[in-house]
Amino acid sequence: MKELLIGNAAVARGLYEAGCGFVSSYPGTPSTEITEFAAKYDEIVCEWAPNEKVALEAAFGASLGGMRAACCMKHVGLNVAADPLFTLSYTGVTGGVVVCVADDPGMHSSQNEQDSRNYARAAKLPMLEPADSMECLEFAKTAFALSEQFDTPVLLRTCTRIAHSQSIVETSARTECPVKPYEKHPEKYIMMPAYAKKRHPFVEERTERLSEYAETASFNREEFYDDKIGIITSGTAYQYVREAFGESVSVLKLGMVYPLPEKKIRAFAAKVQKLYVVEELDPFLENAVRALGIEVTGKALFSMLGEFSQKTVREVFGLENPEAGKLSREIPARPPMMCAGCPHRGMFYAMAKKKLTVLGDIGCYTLGAQAPLSALDSTLCMGASVSGLHGFNKARRAEAEGKSVAVIGDSTFIHSGVTGLINIAYNASNSTVVILDNSITGMTGHQQNPTTGYNIKGDPAAKIDLETLCRAVGINRVRVVDPYDLKACEDALTEELAAPEPSVIISRRPCVLLKYVRPKTPLHVSREDCRGCKKCMKFGCPAISFRDGKAQIDRTLCVGCEVCSQICPFGAFVKEGEA
Repeated sequence: MKELLIGNAAVARGLYEAGCGFVSSYPGTPSTEITEFAAKYDEIVCEWAPNEKVALEAAFGASLGGMRAACCMKHVGLNVAADPLFTLSYTGVTGGVVVCVADDPGMHSSQNEQDSRNYARAAKLPMLEPADSMECLEFAKTAFALSEQFDTPVLLRTCTRIAHSQSIVETSARTECPVKPYEKHPEKYIMMPAYAKKRHPFVEERTERLSEYAETASFNREEFYDDKIGIITSGTAYQYVREAFGESVSVLKLGMVYPLPEKKIRAFAAKVQKLYVVEELDPFLENAVRALGIEVTGKALFSMLGEFSQKTVREVFGLENPEAGKLSREIPARPPMMCAGCPHRGMFYAMAKKKLTVLGDIGCYTLGAQAPLSALDSTLCMGASVSGLHGFNKARRAEAEGKSVAVIGDSTFIHSGVTGLINIAYNASNSTVVILDNSITGMTGHQQNPTTGYNIKGDPAAKIDLETLCRAVGINRVRVVDPYDLKACEDALTEELAAPEPSVIISRRPCVLLKYVRPKTPLHVSREDCRGCKKCMKFGCPAISFRDGKAQIDRTLCVGCEVCSQICPFGAFVKEGEA
């Protein structure tokens, strides 16, 4: 049956058709939907794990138990999972293991443009890279077959465009894979030095066998039309090349980007007069081709920054006027911002008012860095706000303590923030951590997490009590505030920053976009009372704007949180029916 699917849905379908029985992941754009779509298949046990390391270790356990397993993550999540990944390369698998990783060229929702292909080479693992939804489905199935044939985990790399663009796929029935019987095999799975030394030669020999396989694999294909120009490419860059050139140039499309088919590359290069590599981000393929002694052009023409397009390729090859299609005037910027009524905004407003140094983290609350709040001083990676605050206060004790805080979301705190809090308690820095608990994993699209009380299917699950957890790791001062109450936020910050010991403030209110959160009646502005002081504009609520020297409220955006009424010194923000 033919269907129109986004790449992530197609990967999930491929996992299903391949007989995958277990998927564990941590949500991260652009990979999140793979696990969400996989959860729709009752034959697959799907879970949200606390972080990517746990997810991959759980997938390893399922494989050890004889089941085909997968885990999915974005590129920076692969950093978190790198520890088990590299050793899993040595142990190999029982049931097949597929690690789906989605890169984000252009940083649409990420803090860097990391190229995950480098992990394949570093960990000596095969990596497949689909170029459309049909290949997403096929390559997911192929990845399991390769995993079990070569006794290896297999990396399946996509990117934002492939993950979220749609194309036609042809689905088929699921192949049931019985769970293999468990056999104790210590020399394969216990990676202490004596056994690990024996597994390393296997990894090197496996890479050689995979290289030979790559020479005849159908997904490494040559599309020969003309000998003037030859282009080696893969993934989404293949689509851009084909859209730009049609059938006027010859292409070597690589579906397996590691290890590479060296003989096939040499043969293709010998057929063309001029050889190019078109690839996003790092010169991964280009360097490999050049290492073969082949003259090739790549990053001398193409940028190492951002994502490409058909237009990019045509411009580089002189097929398009760079000025063509440009708009005659600048499009107004529309930076992302926290939603109207976002519970994080009140706490950030209180922090900005107190002029605190705020170490931020990864999530919706990163948007607190935007004007007019401009509340954040740093954002590094998941959990880094808590650990970073400890170091910051140790380095600048006299001037930092009492004037600096860390902010972190509930899901991110469980992901990797709790260990930083343990460090604060154990190594005794006078640090205040603010957990912004909006009762969901917000930025990736409302996924459940261990603090919400529900699992991936929405069924009741064990719920972590953040207050009890914080006290259990050694924090004596733990308090909860409602971020819609500005005075409570300010009082909490003042008191906890003044305390001579570590503390945690839990800023708790559900995300306004959750289905069960019902907006209150929108407020309106009394034009008679509004003095045009613009103090309300410093709050940064998108429902508030200025016209003719007076504030006004967009009733289609306002959720009636009433925080603006606490800011206005003249009582101009009023409820329906009031003056």
